[in-house]
Amino acid sequence: MTNDDRKIRKKLQTKTWNEIKTNDSWAIFKIMSEFVEGYERLSRIGPCVSIFGSARTKPDHANYKLAEEIAYKLTQNGFGVVTGGGPGIMEAGNKGAYRGKGVSVGLNIELPFEQHDNPYIDRGKSMDFDYFFVRKVMFVKYSQGFVVMPGGFGTMDELFEAITLIQTKKIGRFPIVLVNRKFWAGLLDWIKQTLLEENGNISEIDLNLFRIVDTADEAVEHFVKFYEKYNLAPNF
Repeated sequence: MTNDDRKIRKKLQTKTWNEIKTNDSWAIFKIMSEFVEGYERLSRIGPCVSIFGSARTKPDHANYKLAEEIAYKLTQNGFGVVTGGGPGIMEAGNKGAYRGKGVSVGLNIELPFEQHDNPYIDRGKSMDFDYFFVRKVMFVKYSQGFVVMPGGFGTMDELFEAITLIQTKKIGRFPIVLVNRKFWAGLLDWIKQTLLEENGNISEIDLNLFRIVDTADEAVEHFVKFYEKYNLAPNF
C-alpha cells in the first residue's frame, strides 16, 4: 500500500466515523420521541398488569388458555392488561382483557420474525417501538405487576430486569407472578442451589420478590391481596 493509498483510506475511515457519530446524535431525538409518546399515552390507561410469555404459543395450548383466563379475571378485579401486542401469550392476554371488557394495551416492536399486532388490542392503545429498552421502561413504569407465563429469552429478560429493579430499590415493589410450576421448577432450583446456597450471589429474602402459581385464581388473588395493602401508583 502506497502513502497515497494510506491517506485515502484514513480519510474514508474518518468520514465514516464522523457519519456514525452524527447518526448517533440524531438517534437521541428518535429515542426521546418514543419516551414522550409512551409517557403521554400510557399515563391515561389506569391500573394495568403486564402479561409476558412466548409469542410461539398456539391458541389450542393450555398456556394460551390459562393466560386468557388470567387476563379475563384481572379485568373483573379492576385491572387492565398490557402485553407486547403480538401473537401467542400476548394475544391470549389481550383476548382475555377484551372478553372481560377491560383495558387492553399492546406495546409492539419491530422484529424480523414472530411479531405482528393481534386483533384484541383496544383502538388507540397499540404502540410500536423501535427500541427494546424504551419499551421495557413502559412495561415497568405503567404496570402494577407482571404475570410471567412460560416463554423464551425475551420473557426471561423482562422477568429478571423487573426483579433486579425491585431488588436494587430503583422502583417500588410490585407483584411478580410466575405461572406453571412445572415450567419454572428447574430455574427456581438453580436460583436456590447455585445463586443462593453455593455462591451467595443473592439473599434468601430475594426469593420473596416473586410468586409461583398454577391457576388463574391463584395469580389474580395475589394481585388483589397485594393491593389491599398498597396504593396503585406508577413506578419510577
